[in-house]
Amino acid sequence: MKRYFIGIDQGTTGSTALLIDENWDVVASKNVEHMQIYPKPGWVEHDPVEIWNAIQTAAASVLREVGAEPEQIVSIGIDNQGETCMVWDKKTGAPVYNALVWQDRRTAEYADELNGKYGKMITEKTGLGPDAYFSATKIKWILDHVEGARERAQRGELLFGTVDTWLIWNMTGGRVHVTDYTNASRTMIYNIRTFDWDQKLLDALDIPRAMLPEVRGCSEIYGYAAVQGVRIPIAGIAGDQQAALFGQCCFAPGEAKNTYGTGCFLLMNT
Repeated sequence: MKRYFIGIDQGTTGSTALLIDENWDVVASKNVEHMQIYPKPGWVEHDPVEIWNAIQTAAASVLREVGAEPEQIVSIGIDNQGETCMVWDKKTGAPVYNALVWQDRRTAEYADELNGKYGKMITEKTGLGPDAYFSATKIKWILDHVEGARERAQRGELLFGTVDTWLIWNMTGGRVHVTDYTNASRTMIYNIRTFDWDQKLLDALDIPRAMLPEVRGCSEIYGYAAVQGVRIPIAGIAGDQQAALFGQCCFAPGEAKNTYGTGCFLLMNT
């Protein structure tokens, strides 16, 4: 029986599924675009449910294209647009608000305030300069502006996630709430020295720890997606730009890649 791997690239403008054979050749691909939502100048949002539906459509399409059955899929790997994040109900899976995209600048003023108060601490702990780009201020905005969200989060009723976390939570029927090091390290609340969410930063932004996912490695089995009754392991997570650095074989310190896409991203292996 021929075996395949499914690769999922969840990007800023669309979701792509790749079907890869045992020789690492791409035998089928499908891209499904999703809507860009601009409520105000500088605000950029995505509909999390639309993204989840797009992933399902793309994955089903590549299986149909080659006539592959779920039993032939060895595993699923995911890369995703970084920093974009959302908050959803732990029981129902319903998002409390649209996903706030990495491009969104609504929290820029608050990020500047953070920089003035905690800039040095944030950089020492996370390696990042305080900015609206990262997930932390976006989480706080949702908790501050969606009625009842903060209280629900404190009661453990809401979950936070970057796009990888949202997809895996849905793929596993709400059983698995995880992210990986690459995505966690772009939230501005993850301590890259201790490899854990940082309580001082969570307190500074008033973000309840209970809503955060477990942080795990980039290559392990996190859980299983059920496809037509077949359990398929989800075995890889990485932010899209970090995945690209690896995909370009930049394994030695000093090697770098540049991506020209929705944005321009330069990453170097340090």
